[in-house]
Amino acid sequence: MNKQQRKRIIDKHRDSLTRHGYHPNALYWSNQGIQQARFKVLAGIGIQASDSVLDVGCGFGDFKGWSESKGCRLKYTGIDLSTDLLKQAEHLHPDGKFCSGDLFDMTFGQGSFDWVILSGALNEQLHDDSVYAFRVITRMYSLCRKGVAFNMLDARHLVAHDLHSQMPERVLAFCQGLCPNCVLHDEYLNNDFSIYMLKTNRGSASGTAAKAK
Repeated sequence: MNKQQRKRIIDKHRDSLTRHGYHPNALYWSNQGIQQARFKVLAGIGIQASDSVLDVGCGFGDFKGWSESKGCRLKYTGIDLSTDLLKQAEHLHPDGKFCSGDLFDMTFGQGSFDWVILSGALNEQLHDDSVYAFRVITRMYSLCRKGVAFNMLDARHLVAHDLHSQMPERVLAFCQGLCPNCVLHDEYLNNDFSIYMLKTNRGSASGTAAKAK
């Protein structure tokens, strides 16, 4: 991601925060239900209380709040390009750790977190044939001890010039090149899919393994 692309994302979220305040619309989610449907799938990889979680593109840290509303308190670290969003996140979650920047700005060591998650942060259209997205997935997998869960827009149902969508089969095949235990979920929303990358076999992570439906 180049400086111009970073600036565009930062400016876009500053504008949306000014218009919407603390609201899912400020993160370009259509409503809270859509946001939380994605959270439920990500958490289904097996995240449990006291696990350490890195949330890439964390926004307001809403995954932390949602998890804790379910009784699952986390050792939570969030990163985001937008310092404007992170100020709100720090106010909402004073016991969380928040870092400003891109994933590749961080100096986290290999296996620093139990889980690494990402929701919506790969939806920005960079016109690079998913090179950046695949780099992010690779980096996330290197940082986890237990697994990675992330979502992307489903190109089978949504193709928009200003949004980055992908064919699930292509992303799943890439992930399988890094991790033999991958699971695809594409049943929860029409225009979205999630992938689990598990470093160990965990019974809670059910879905479509090895191939897309």
